[in-house]
Amino acid sequence: MSGFNKRLCGLLCMFSLLFFIQLSIAVGSTGKESRQLPKHNIQEGLRLSTFDIDVTPPIGMPLAYDVSINKWDLGLRAKGVVLQGAGLPIVLCAIDWLAIGNEGMDDFKRALAAAVGSIPERIAVNALHQHDAPRFDSGAEQILLEAGLDPAKINPSQYDGTFPREALRNLTVAVKSSLNETQPVTHLGLGKGTVDKVASNRNIYGPDGKVRVTRMSTTRDAKIRAEPEGVIDPELSLVSFWNEDQPIAIFSYYATHPQSYYRTGIPNPDFVGVARFFRQLAVPDALHVHFNGAGGNIAAGKYNDGSHENRLIFAQRLAAGMEEAWEATKKEPITSANVSWTVEKVALPPAPYLFDMQEKLKESNELLIENSGIARKMAWLRRTQEGKTIDLKCLSLNNARLLHMPGELFVEYQLAAKAARPDLYVAMAAYGDLGMGYIGTTLAYEKGGYEVSQRVSNVAPEVEGVLMKAIENLLKK
Repeated sequence: MSGFNKRLCGLLCMFSLLFFIQLSIAVGSTGKESRQLPKHNIQEGLRLSTFDIDVTPPIGMPLAYDVSINKWDLGLRAKGVVLQGAGLPIVLCAIDWLAIGNEGMDDFKRALAAAVGSIPERIAVNALHQHDAPRFDSGAEQILLEAGLDPAKINPSQYDGTFPREALRNLTVAVKSSLNETQPVTHLGLGKGTVDKVASNRNIYGPDGKVRVTRMSTTRDAKIRAEPEGVIDPELSLVSFWNEDQPIAIFSYYATHPQSYYRTGIPNPDFVGVARFFRQLAVPDALHVHFNGAGGNIAAGKYNDGSHENRLIFAQRLAAGMEEAWEATKKEPITSANVSWTVEKVALPPAPYLFDMQEKLKESNELLIENSGIARKMAWLRRTQEGKTIDLKCLSLNNARLLHMPGELFVEYQLAAKAARPDLYVAMAAYGDLGMGYIGTTLAYEKGGYEVSQRVSNVAPEVEGVLMKAIENLLKK
């Protein structure tokens, strides 16, 4: 190991130790005491607290593709709830970042679990996947350090974890502080709406059944925009928590990439954040939290030529679907007896090409230098080889099932989950742990296309069988 490598690894270890010491001070002792809530918060019945903080990088800090050069009227938020009264506390958090993956997601779950006196398995963190936003993957950072490469120099937009760690500290304090202001949950609200002319399938197929062209978020070619909308889920699901007649928190779920335009250097929540803001103004006393559904192969490309005016147009269309679902909401009583949290641990099969990369990297670091994104792939592969699993989570609320999933999941998984239990109200959030990248169906890997290419998908086609079995188990329980 080179002197440079030793110094960097030593610095990282020291920084990590200091980071978690600071977290322990912020959230209270770890271990047995970390699961003990403050006495004034231990109350009978179902209770909810909310949190909402700014997680916008300051000017000069990295975004996923650029460096922040300014601020927009709307910044990036981390929003969510802590649900108590049905076993150990449950945290659901949606964050306006492009991605959190591998050990980065482990860091988030551990810190938030310690904050509320729970365990990482009862924490769900889902990114909304806006592109003018940060990403965080401390496992990829470690891969580069072990190779003797400085993450901050080789690709600061991808691997500088300075701001994400600061944001996590602030989020942890906010989540813990929220426990001082819990409210009883007496009723659950469920509603559905339809979103028109936002989502379209990214893949357009030729006569041979293979992907002929991929229609990305911005599609300037009018002929490609004129192609059919394709397979999407136009349904927007809305779940609300009430204290008698007062709404406390409102969750919305809708599947699409959230890009109108990006690479501006200005962090912003794009049209999903604007729509969320509209609805927050419309129902100001409840926290509105939006989750991105299984939109891996879904984007606004059919309706988006890249015109900047489209951000407002898409926001209005999405907000209209949210409003429709709100107006259609039906309330029903709920108690702790009808709330449960279920986890299925799965081992997702890594893509075969990753092993070839791993062997080449034993000879030299050329691949990492040429494409630092490979560090994320190697972090994911190492986790699978170490036997680490991915948690699929389901919050059951009366007849509703809220599935929180990993990866850039294809919409077919969301549609299959709803079809498997038509007797239940099923909603899905994807973009949890993004270490594995895109997750297609078995058939999608045969048909080809960007989303299942070696560039962005780190799992094998057999992944569909593993995921669908786990989804079915969650819905059965």
